[in-house]
Amino acid sequence: MKNIEKSKGPWLYRFLIKSFIIIFGILVFWILGFFLEDIESIKGPKYDKIEKSYIESGLITKEKELKNQIEVLTRKQVKNENEIAIVKNSSRNLQNTINQLMALKKLALENSKIISNSEEQQLSKSVETFLKSQKTYQKLNMELAQIIENKQILEINKQELGIKLEDQMNEAQKQYSKLLKSHNLKLAFLQIAVLFPFLLGGIYLILKKKSSNYYLLFIGYGVAVFFKIFLVIHRYFPSRYFKYILILGLLFTVVKILTYLINIIINPKKQWLLKQYRDGYEKFLCPVCEYPIRRGPRKFLYWTRRTVGKVTLQHSNTVGKDKPYSCPSCGTTLFEECPTCHEIKHSLLPTCCHCGSKK
Repeated sequence: MKNIEKSKGPWLYRFLIKSFIIIFGILVFWILGFFLEDIESIKGPKYDKIEKSYIESGLITKEKELKNQIEVLTRKQVKNENEIAIVKNSSRNLQNTINQLMALKKLALENSKIISNSEEQQLSKSVETFLKSQKTYQKLNMELAQIIENKQILEINKQELGIKLEDQMNEAQKQYSKLLKSHNLKLAFLQIAVLFPFLLGGIYLILKKKSSNYYLLFIGYGVAVFFKIFLVIHRYFPSRYFKYILILGLLFTVVKILTYLINIIINPKKQWLLKQYRDGYEKFLCPVCEYPIRRGPRKFLYWTRRTVGKVTLQHSNTVGKDKPYSCPSCGTTLFEECPTCHEIKHSLLPTCCHCGSKK
């Protein structure tokens, strides 16, 4: 498997290799997650302890007591208001009865009639009951006023206590957020510190082992580690910082890729040159400047990279001796005499097509 470019193998094998490389990358990503889960199990700050250190002891209990007292007074207020409504309704009925009896008494006096003892007793009893009802009504109103006053005092105390508690809880929340942020950053740096050696190993394998048979395996490993670090940074770092980290990372990646491509063009590797030369000869175009190679049956024809297969060749009975050939546009020698078999061979390819000798 040393020359994977030359021996690709059946498509099924290639498909299986790429599939297992993806599975390998997923497994690497998975096992790295186990390491990170152990780091995430480190306990962070507890809000209950911080709250106890910031909130005065007894304030929460006092707030609950005030709340219970207000609820008791509220129930008493409702009960008292219902009793006042009943007494008020009863007093109104008694007043109507007294008014009717007084009207009857007045009418009797105007007609010089004597009122019976039962009517006098009924009128006296109604007046007495009415007076008692009024006293009860006034007493209930005084009790209601006292309940409302006590309830207002408790609500004011509860409100002042609530403001004090809210301030202390806000301070506790700020301290908790600060400690939690520090804890998360600590977890992030610990996780990155664990992943960084794996990332360096992946970068080393990708950059230094390009000619290895297992280069795709190294790429799958490097991508898995890089993606895991990417997720850690995205999870723990604030979005505004993460944007800068992401943009800087992308800029670095783009510059590296662009530099790599420019270096390939300026100083191409042997395999890239050979690929370029093979493609040029196959299309009958100069591998350097892409000027048509007009020799043999194609001497007086015209074609491009797209139409090379559509050109109809003219067969001639007279076959001349093959000669060396150079590109008339850039001057590159494209066909030359082989020093071993003295036949004309492709000058830019490493092997003679007649005798198999190499440069």
